[in-house]
Amino acid sequence: MKDINVLKRFEVPKEKLRWRCDPARLGFKTTDELTASTKIVGQRRAVEALKMGLEIESLGYNIFVTGPVGTGRTATVKHLLAEIEKDKKTPDDKCYVNNFKNPDMPRLIRLPAGKGKRFQKDMNNLIDYLVKNIPLILESERYQKQKTEIVEGFKEQGSAKVREFEKKVAQAGFTLVQTVPFARPELVFVLEKTPVKIADLAAAVEEKKLSKEEYEKIKQKYLALTEELSAIFNEIKEFEKRAREALVNLDQDMIKPLVAERISEIQKHYKNEKVNEYLSEVETSILENLDLFRSPEAQSSTTPTSPAPVIDPFLEYRVNVIVDNSDAKGAPVIFETAPSYKNLFGTIERVWDRSGQWRTDFTKIKAGSLLRADGGYLVIEARDALIEPGVWPALKRTLRDRVMDIQSYDPYSFLALSALKPEPIEISVKVIMIGDAYLYSLLYVYDEDFAKVFKIRADFDWTMNLNDEALLQYSTVIKTIAEKEKLRPFDQSGVAAVIEYGVRLAGRKNKISTRFNIIADILKEANYLAGKENAKVVTQKYVDEAIEKRIDRVRLIEEKIQEMIEQGLILIDTEGSVIGQVNGLSVYDTGEYSFGRPSRITAKTAVGTQGIINIEREAQLSGRIHDKGVLILSGYLRDKYAQDKPLVMSGSICFEQSYEGVEGDSASSTEIYALLSSLAELPIRQDIAVTGSVNQKGEIQPIGGVNQKIEGFYDVCKAKGLTGKQGVIIPKQNIEDLMLRKDVAKAIEQGKFHLYAVETIDQGIEILTGVKAGEKNKDGEYPPGTVNYLVNKKLVQLAENWKRFRAEAKEES
Repeated sequence: MKDINVLKRFEVPKEKLRWRCDPARLGFKTTDELTASTKIVGQRRAVEALKMGLEIESLGYNIFVTGPVGTGRTATVKHLLAEIEKDKKTPDDKCYVNNFKNPDMPRLIRLPAGKGKRFQKDMNNLIDYLVKNIPLILESERYQKQKTEIVEGFKEQGSAKVREFEKKVAQAGFTLVQTVPFARPELVFVLEKTPVKIADLAAAVEEKKLSKEEYEKIKQKYLALTEELSAIFNEIKEFEKRAREALVNLDQDMIKPLVAERISEIQKHYKNEKVNEYLSEVETSILENLDLFRSPEAQSSTTPTSPAPVIDPFLEYRVNVIVDNSDAKGAPVIFETAPSYKNLFGTIERVWDRSGQWRTDFTKIKAGSLLRADGGYLVIEARDALIEPGVWPALKRTLRDRVMDIQSYDPYSFLALSALKPEPIEISVKVIMIGDAYLYSLLYVYDEDFAKVFKIRADFDWTMNLNDEALLQYSTVIKTIAEKEKLRPFDQSGVAAVIEYGVRLAGRKNKISTRFNIIADILKEANYLAGKENAKVVTQKYVDEAIEKRIDRVRLIEEKIQEMIEQGLILIDTEGSVIGQVNGLSVYDTGEYSFGRPSRITAKTAVGTQGIINIEREAQLSGRIHDKGVLILSGYLRDKYAQDKPLVMSGSICFEQSYEGVEGDSASSTEIYALLSSLAELPIRQDIAVTGSVNQKGEIQPIGGVNQKIEGFYDVCKAKGLTGKQGVIIPKQNIEDLMLRKDVAKAIEQGKFHLYAVETIDQGIEILTGVKAGEKNKDGEYPPGTVNYLVNKKLVQLAENWKRFRAEAKEES
């Protein structure tokens, strides 16, 4: 049953094929007439969220920025931070100094911005001053005189004791003999004016020089005198000890005023309790270690032959400024592009010393970007941070506790960790992580701590509403990019072409894309093409050419598929009619480019009880969404045709020459058309391709990639030869998504190609078969000759055949 008006009823109006931007509507001749602006365009929701997150100081109000790449996430964050960073207080400097009581736990000192370096310099100057002046004091005449008096005084006391003892020894017939230099003298007996060791006196007895009684008396005297000698030398040792103590006290008495004066001068510049406590300990340590300062040569030095640096003898008096804000104005803003554990949290470095050992100390403590951002803001890429070992747990812990520990970190355990445990640092930093919506969702669902430390989500939209204000804002963005990149001005036709491209990127006529990185690339490439022809302004011609070349660079795969279709390697008919065969449409996405291509979908039906067999699913080439679409198809058939009889049918559906897998439900309506054609035995036009999802009620639902699908079939038809009858059926809801290529839109306007929009399966099958679908009358019957009548008739026949087959099989058994 033919209806000559059926096609016209469903044709898409020409004005709906693409949205056109009238250059005259823009209100300027070139972008030179516009003023550049840094105003953020099309991101109201994200900007409000960012401002709230940046202004709330409470715990956990860190920000996670989501949105597609190119929507201005990082640029917006930079812009907003630049507005508020200078209004905030410049944070303190952070210094680590030696802990004289526990060297393994360096102490933290916080000083006002700029004073950290000054404190470091003051301490270095103090050491330099003492190294220079302490030796001068210790070499002075006054010091040497007092030192001599102390030494000689104690020396005389010892000598007096020795002289008195020597007299006593001589009276007893003994004498003192120095047998070893610098050792205690030995007590020997004088026999016949000759010194004889006590051990040798036994021979004198044998020689009758001494009697045994005399020998025993001498021996007893020796023992008594030896004991007395030991006591005397113990007294001398005590004299020496007291002399050393007196010399130490002399040193300290002479040096202390110098040290105290210099330290007092330093203290005047720092009203800080921890500084005063530290300087007090420094003073004590210097006075206890004056030997370091006795000679200028005590300072560290390196030589060309040294295998490693010599340790600084004054290391414990140095100041390690790990964060210096002397040049900062306002709150710091740190963009960490490589958020490794070391770069974020700092580390304790180690050096290879001259003894061949790893060594470290408090001067090797290094701050990371998290500490440098204290009092301000740290911006990091979420994905980069998550893939770095140890970073995510440490970051959550730091943001939760607002305390940071600097420690050496070796995820592969190649080296033993340092024993140093620096004093923890209280920090107040706002972290802004930039990622995508999928990553945010994963963290929110699977990490229970995530929502506690990232309470603000700033979600960037990839489109904005298309209206007069948006046109002006887009034009201003083009002006801003052109000025920043030093591009030629764009005339109104060039701007209009860019805006139309932005609408196509958005995928909806009432929207325009906010992915300005892509727009910026188009502007640069159009400017380049204009420059090659020495044009003064960039017009529509150069923008269109830039877009075409941009596509041409990445459409190799599309061209190869097109060649295979033209050569007959991929079977696609664009003329004639075939039963149970429909041209479906799919979208291939290569990442940087997506394109449409037709696929032959076939259906075969027969008697059976297996229902609809999805060949792709049986071959494990079907995705879950496609499987769902096939099940919906079965539900549609049962609802429409199986209310008065069982659905006794086995039908198979196949995407011919498809080997890489099928996903999505946009071909579900196409599959129904193929099945209905097979059942009704009505041929389907091969010059019309179909796309559209369907529900169980037979209502056509919108799909994605509608422009690419239409253009893909148009290119095939054009290559094989346009007949003026070819076209595509799309869901009616997708009309507002149409932003077809200019050549495709022109072909449709000229009647060389056609575009139909439908709302139901019945409407689509009428276009494809040229036969009315047919509606049930009051008796529940379809009009004879209609598609539904023929389908229902075939299903009744299949049911009867099945019933007869079962009866015959039962009789035979």
